[in-house]
Amino acid sequence: MILMPPPKVPYQQELLYNRLVKRHKHLGKWARRIDTDCYRLYDRDIPEIPLLIDIYGDAVSGALYKRPYEKDEGEEALWLDAMKDAVSGALGINKERIFLKTRQRQRGKAQYSKLDQGHFWKDVHEGPLVFRVNLSDYLDTGLFLDARKKRALVFEAAKGKRVLNLFSYTSTLSVSAAAGGAFLVDSVDMSKTYLDWSAVNFSLNGLAHSISSSAGDNKPYRLIRADALVFLEQAKARWDLIILDPPSFSNSKKMETHLDIREGYRDLVKKCMALLNPGGRLLFSVNAKNFQFDAELFPGLKIAEIDLADEDFRNRKTPVCWDISRLS
Repeated sequence: MILMPPPKVPYQQELLYNRLVKRHKHLGKWARRIDTDCYRLYDRDIPEIPLLIDIYGDAVSGALYKRPYEKDEGEEALWLDAMKDAVSGALGINKERIFLKTRQRQRGKAQYSKLDQGHFWKDVHEGPLVFRVNLSDYLDTGLFLDARKKRALVFEAAKGKRVLNLFSYTSTLSVSAAAGGAFLVDSVDMSKTYLDWSAVNFSLNGLAHSISSSAGDNKPYRLIRADALVFLEQAKARWDLIILDPPSFSNSKKMETHLDIREGYRDLVKKCMALLNPGGRLLFSVNAKNFQFDAELFPGLKIAEIDLADEDFRNRKTPVCWDISRLS
């Protein structure tokens, strides 16, 4: 039996094609102005086409959001292939360079789990910085596009500072700090895979670094393999800027305890504040659904919420960031 695409598919292809052409014309000009070649182009703009589409230079990474109803797998595959044709036509990108995965709500580090073995790596640009992304193997590419303004904020704030980046993932924020003139940058993550990836990002930007299990060596940019929760408990050093961007939930076997940011953020924030030098700042970000930040839990602290939404994320949900310091 040969499966045929549903009759609505050509109509949906046309809808998607027209939307992408319009968005690409607008956002392409904006991206050139800010000197980046990676940005979000489409995020369920048309309800009946529940796709996420991101541009990375001459390639595309994206996802099909899980539908609220069951759909035949073969039919879904045909539909997705037809949408790839529309993406390819609208953007002039070969289908072999278009990677669409199935996106479901993830918990903790599940979104970083390997999905494929395509090994499609690419170096992309954001202002003066270069980052390596993987468009084929993971749900996330290694570069959070909705954190672009946060990277710019860190770049501007880090000059001459001692910086700590917890749950550093591929360390794009650490690279931003180092490139911005930080005196020292410590990046903490449990994953060897992501620390190795971090090392590539540092090297691409001409920044000398070291990989270690502690903050004990004398290199200015240290990639530290450790459980961030344990690191916070044991740290004896002090920093001027701490970046805290934890997963919403994690119960990795490598961790000594589990993390639920809705329950544990108060303790995390207080431990970070205790490690700041006088006049220091904590940048705390959360991307958890229904998260409520209660400023009354932190007497004596100055707390400001920062809008990180860039042009390609206008009217979209983006992670919330709080800039926290002590009241003088």
